[in-house]
Amino acid sequence: MADSTDAVLETPLAGLHRELGGRMVPFAGYAMPVQYPAGIMAEHLHCRAAASLFDVSHMGQAELVGEGAAAALERATPADVQVLKPGRQKYGLLTLDDGGILDDFMVANLGDRLFLVVNASRKHLDFPRIESLLPAGVTLKPLPDRALIALQGPGAVAAIATLAPGIAELAFMGVGHFTIAGVPALVSRSGYTGEDGVEVSVAAEDAEGFARALLALPGVLPAGLGARDSLRLEAGLCLYGNDIDETTSPVEAALTWTIGKRRRMAGDFPGAARVAQELADGTTRLRVGIRPEGRQPARGHTPVHAPGGAAIGEITSGGFGPSLNGPMAMGYVAREHAADGTALELMVRGKPLAARVAPMPFIPHRYAR
Repeated sequence: MADSTDAVLETPLAGLHRELGGRMVPFAGYAMPVQYPAGIMAEHLHCRAAASLFDVSHMGQAELVGEGAAAALERATPADVQVLKPGRQKYGLLTLDDGGILDDFMVANLGDRLFLVVNASRKHLDFPRIESLLPAGVTLKPLPDRALIALQGPGAVAAIATLAPGIAELAFMGVGHFTIAGVPALVSRSGYTGEDGVEVSVAAEDAEGFARALLALPGVLPAGLGARDSLRLEAGLCLYGNDIDETTSPVEAALTWTIGKRRRMAGDFPGAARVAQELADGTTRLRVGIRPEGRQPARGHTPVHAPGGAAIGEITSGGFGPSLNGPMAMGYVAREHAADGTALELMVRGKPLAARVAPMPFIPHRYAR
């Protein structure tokens, strides 16, 4: 999960992480807490039971401003951005001309502008790509001076609403401006854990005080990258660079639902030809959930075989699910082996481990509806 870089950056909360005992590791070019003294298992289970604070300030934030910004962004994504109403957010993909996925991202309509959040490891590619496709009069403005903090779990909204009651009125994927503990904040009711919760963008200079105010709320504890990864995997959510990348298409990745119906019919997005061909003829491989039998997990890059037979795919993410109380994985397998319940063998350290294709999410989503 960690990747080494020559120059490791820090988020505005780095000092707070160390004060709280966070074990820092390099991730996407930033020093990030992988866990705190309680440990990944405890942090994961606490998020499922109460409320956990995650620092996601390494993500790329930007605004798209100018008349026709939504139509302009559609030059880079198959998502139907123009249908997005003010105060609403959606998940989408940035696609390449050959149909590969450049990144996944969130876009919110703030009325007079769009607000984007992209992955930390891809923002240096995403922003220039979007800019290269914009018409005159539409401008992309990166926001490097913003922090992003996620508060996730069944108690998250109730906790933060004690500081700003209006947040409780946000629907799932709703977005609004609030003042929280004296800090101006942009709040979206969304997240990466499968739980209800919010992601909050604040000025970098306000981030530490804001995080301390949230951590002072009853039931709120910090959580690191380790718990974030096991939570998102239980929720069946993709991690860019593992489960989707420039070689995977939206159809292979089982993310066709992110392509707007109008966009699919118009075929006016990067990679539309490949998407149309795969929708018509099928793909050779598909992303699926996988449940190993027994207790042994299988990690990313584990080969997937037909029982007693040849390789048919590879695991892209795998581990132990604390809430699932068992191992789980996702990966790509040949289409003829992708049906739920299909028997598989995972080659773990050269030995076959029995497994089956399983529906995702492994733990049901509990988003506010």
